[in-house]
Amino acid sequence: MEDSNLKFNFEGQTAIVTGGTRGIGRGVAMALLAAGARVIVTYRSNQSSAEDFITENEADADRLSIHRFDVSQYDKTEEFFKTLEDAGEKFQILVHCAGIRADSIVGLMKAEDWNRVIESNLTGTFNMCKLAVQKLSRQKYGRLVVITSPIGRIGFAGQANYSASKAGQEAFVRSLSKETASRKITVNCVSPGFIDTDFIADLPEEQRQAYMDMIPMKRFGSAEDVANCVLFLASREASYITGAVLESTGGL
Repeated sequence: MEDSNLKFNFEGQTAIVTGGTRGIGRGVAMALLAAGARVIVTYRSNQSSAEDFITENEADADRLSIHRFDVSQYDKTEEFFKTLEDAGEKFQILVHCAGIRADSIVGLMKAEDWNRVIESNLTGTFNMCKLAVQKLSRQKYGRLVVITSPIGRIGFAGQANYSASKAGQEAFVRSLSKETASRKITVNCVSPGFIDTDFIADLPEEQRQAYMDMIPMKRFGSAEDVANCVLFLASREASYITGAVLESTGGL
């Protein structure tokens, strides 16, 4: 991890990172650990990635816990927050990274793929943010960061469901930020472009090259690039930024 991640001090703070065992979420969780935070990581289904994450961070085991549930299921999300409350666990930061893709052109898209992506990406954002805000409002302090995508603004063929979910996240964040500002809770988005994680690893090589050609900086971003943006918006220093979308796209 680059030293730039250490310029913010998160000692004494606790962060929840959804989708935190893989890809961007993993990079964010690692950066927060490096900056001194206690980190509560959640994941949906990939047990082997979760076990690898725990093994890799054994040195920080006293500041790390991991929970498995599906953010699109309200009852399971509610149960997660109840578990934290019962354990006397307080948090100040939520970084919502959990999300999925199920690509297809609209004319051939299965209804279940539309519903699955919207439920995971958009309804999951509502579930996590609603229940987090209920807790943070009592503390009159909080930082919510939602990982979205410029695809919600640009739109790509074959990703209407994903694009709609990401545009919806940004609209949701703008509205929520106005509701929470008086409680000193900021709500922002980080919008990564093409990040070199397994989220785009399944794309055909010619499609990867086509995407690369669209990026003025001529490289895919890293999870650490995104994590640096998240750390800034999650910091106490970002106290006057809310309802914003910070893009990390290499100029896309």
